[in-house]
Amino acid sequence: MINKVILVGNVGADPEVRTLDNGIKCARIRLATTERVYNKEKNETRDVTEWHSITLWRGLADVVDRYVRKGSQLYIEGKLRTREYEKNGAKCYATEIVGEELKMLGRKEGTQVSQSAPQAATPAQQPAPPAVDPLPFDDEIPF
Repeated sequence: MINKVILVGNVGADPEVRTLDNGIKCARIRLATTERVYNKEKNETRDVTEWHSITLWRGLADVVDRYVRKGSQLYIEGKLRTREYEKNGAKCYATEIVGEELKMLGRKEGTQVSQSAPQAATPAQQPAPPAVDPLPFDDEIPF
C-alpha cells in the first residue's frame, strides 16, 4: 500500500522549530496550495486555497530552521498522518503531512542562489522519525 503526498506551495508563516531534550529537531510549517476553479454556469474563475500542516524532523527541520521563511516556495513529499487528541474533554483529530523530502523552489528578490545552500534533503540522509510523535502541536500547547 502507498501513502504518499506531493505538494508545491507557499509557506504562510515563519516555521515553528523545536529542539527536544534529546537534541532532535522538529519543525512545523503551514503550506498553502492554490487551485484555480472554473464555474461554467457563472462563467468565472476563482482561486481555492488549501492549508496543509507539515511536520519535518532532524535534518529537514534544520534546513527549514536555517533557510525557510514566510513566503518561501517549497516542494514537499511525505506521508499523510492523522492523530487523535483530547481538547476540553472532546476527541479531536488532526491531519498532517510528515515530510520526507524537501526542495526549496524560487528565491526572494535581492538574494542570490548559492551553490552551497542545500536545495534538497532525502530520507537517505537522515534517520527515521520516532514511531510516536511526542509533539501534539494542537492549539492548547504553547510553543
